[in-house]
Amino acid sequence: MATIEECRAALDQLSDNLARAEGDVRGATALDRSLSCHITDLDRTFTGRLDAGRIRVDAVSPGPPSTKAEIRLAMTGDDLVSLVSGDLKFPKAWASGRIRLEAGFRDLLKLKSLL
Repeated sequence: MATIEECRAALDQLSDNLARAEGDVRGATALDRSLSCHITDLDRTFTGRLDAGRIRVDAVSPGPPSTKAEIRLAMTGDDLVSLVSGDLKFPKAWASGRIRLEAGFRDLLKLKSLL
């Protein structure tokens, strides 16, 4: 099972990956939205913002998100680490329910280029 530190490192790596993105992917990351990522097996939630093509983590708190972020993710720590490393493909994990993504319709349309 991935640790909180490994999950934080994976989110930092994802942020770095997004910052280096180009084309359609770069356009999708240009959103300015609140973000939460609930790590279900550790029952911890990272909260912050997707802003200027980067993920900024502001806090880690126990339990599910206490407020409703504009973009919400939920998955196990191992799935987060595997997703960022490229071992887990988002479309398959999302279709099977291993990863949950919730956002407004317009945001989902923009984020689809990340998938």
